[in-house]
Amino acid sequence: MREDKLRVGISIGDIAGIGPEVIMKTFIDDRMFKLFTPILFGNAKVLSFYKKELNIDKIQYNTVKSIQQLSHNSLNIVQVWDEDVEIKPGKPDKKTGELALKSLQGAVQALKDGDIDVLVTAPINKNYIHSAEFPFSGHTSYLEKEFGDHQSLMFMVSENLRVGLVTEHVPVKEISEHISKEAIVKKLGLIERSLIEDFGIDRPKIAVLGLNPHKGDDGLLGTEEIDIITPAIKEVREKETLVFGPYSADGFFAKETYKLFDATLAMYHDQGLIPFKSLCVGSGTNYTAGLSIVRTSPDHGTAENIAGKDKADESSFRDAIFCAIDIYRNREDYKERNADPLVRRANLRDEKY
Repeated sequence: MREDKLRVGISIGDIAGIGPEVIMKTFIDDRMFKLFTPILFGNAKVLSFYKKELNIDKIQYNTVKSIQQLSHNSLNIVQVWDEDVEIKPGKPDKKTGELALKSLQGAVQALKDGDIDVLVTAPINKNYIHSAEFPFSGHTSYLEKEFGDHQSLMFMVSENLRVGLVTEHVPVKEISEHISKEAIVKKLGLIERSLIEDFGIDRPKIAVLGLNPHKGDDGLLGTEEIDIITPAIKEVREKETLVFGPYSADGFFAKETYKLFDATLAMYHDQGLIPFKSLCVGSGTNYTAGLSIVRTSPDHGTAENIAGKDKADESSFRDAIFCAIDIYRNREDYKERNADPLVRRANLRDEKY
């Protein structure tokens, strides 16, 4: 395992949103520099603007032209664009989307080159970053393409709760069309592997939620639990995975049943994220499990309505950094422990799926 400080790459996100603010507030505390070396891909003029706008005095940052010029005692800024841009907090447009993409591309290239160890992404505005150059629904599908990974999992994680999703940004009326036995089996495999390799849990227990109210009431309110979800759970159990359910989502969270499990698989976005964000206010991280690289982000969006008003809370962004570092360390530890064939578990978990 590496003993030196990790290099944490950060994409700046949409500069009209709260990304720059939460980044700057995170690094006001200079104790952060003792733990890792942060590298922001963007432009120093953005930080200068928000430093004045938000009246932030105590922040150390260092503009560099290359990774070789890093300072290990300040926030490093790699200039990925040189042009002067008028910054209008709360008013994103195609230009801010273009710059967000340049930042992301710079960070991804650094990750490919081994110049950074993990990636933490500030929020983007999906409407304005979308273009012929970025025809993706968000960070995840872009990163899958860039690193040649064929599947991933939106995994919302905090100290006491982890929630994965079968479907992500899908219109509610189309959710059931995307729920299949194969999809559930794949997502459960990604959750189990992540819990073992990324979170150091040797024998994880996973709960699965139903799709319909009251998990379908034996078919009265829907048959997905009978036809799809239960058969998927049965198939995964046959692979010696500790998976249970389906559970009714409302009672599962209200009765704190989630505390009995290492992770929960929800069928769709709001079913998983509403309870997660309610229970983990300001302390949640969006982790993209299943990728060959480590990428995390805060559990919030660009929040243009409060951009530039000194109202953004940096807690989730800071937690996203710590989460990325922990996952990287856990992965390295897992590799070390399994390098010796005498102590290696019976094949890697992904061979089961």
